[in-house]
Amino acid sequence: MTQTIVHLVRHGEVHNPEKILYGRMPGYRLSSRGRSQAARTAASFEGHDVTYIAASPLQRVQETSEPFIKVTGLELITDEDLLEAGNRFEGLRTKGWRSQLWNPVRWPLMYNPTLPSWGEHYTDILERMMAAVERARVAAEGHEAILVTHQLPIVCVQRHARGQSLSHNPATRQCDLASVTSLVFQDDQIVGVHYNEPAQEI
Repeated sequence: MTQTIVHLVRHGEVHNPEKILYGRMPGYRLSSRGRSQAARTAASFEGHDVTYIAASPLQRVQETSEPFIKVTGLELITDEDLLEAGNRFEGLRTKGWRSQLWNPVRWPLMYNPTLPSWGEHYTDILERMMAAVERARVAAEGHEAILVTHQLPIVCVQRHARGQSLSHNPATRQCDLASVTSLVFQDDQIVGVHYNEPAQEI
C-alpha cells in the first residue's frame, strides 16, 4: 500500500482593524504577526517530502504560501476549490456588542444554522475541498502535499474524515491560525487525521 499525506494549512492572522467579516472580499493581507506565523509553520516542513503545493486565490492565503514555496522549492498552484466559504454577511461587523447581526433585517437568513442558511452550505464546501484534496493526493502519491486554505473549509474536511456531522458550533472548531491538519492516506483511503500548531507561541 502507498502512504500519502495531504496537509491542510490555515492562513496566518489578517490585518483587520475594523474587525469585519471579510470572507471572500479582496484586499485583506496578512498582519506582521500573520507573516511570522506563516514563516514558523513553513519552517516546520523543512526536510519533509513535499512534492505538491496549492493555495486559495485570496491574498491572505497567497501571502501565507510564500514561505512554503521557499522551503519546498515548488511552484505554487492556485486552486479555486480551496476558496473561503461563501457568506452573505461579508462586510459586516459580526462579533461583540456592536455586531450588525442584531439588526432584525438579517434574521431571516439565520433560519437554518445546520446548513448554514446564510452562506455556502457545508456539503458544498466539503465537495469542492475533497476534490482539491484528491487532486493533491494523486499528484503527490507516495509523498506529501500542502494545501493552504481557510478555517471553515478545513473544519469541514476534518469533521468528514472523523465521521462527524458537518453541522457544528463554531466555538468548538480546532483550526487555529497557521495550524496544520494532516490527512494520512493509505492508497485512496484516509486512515488518520492529525492536528498541529507550529506557530502557537507567536
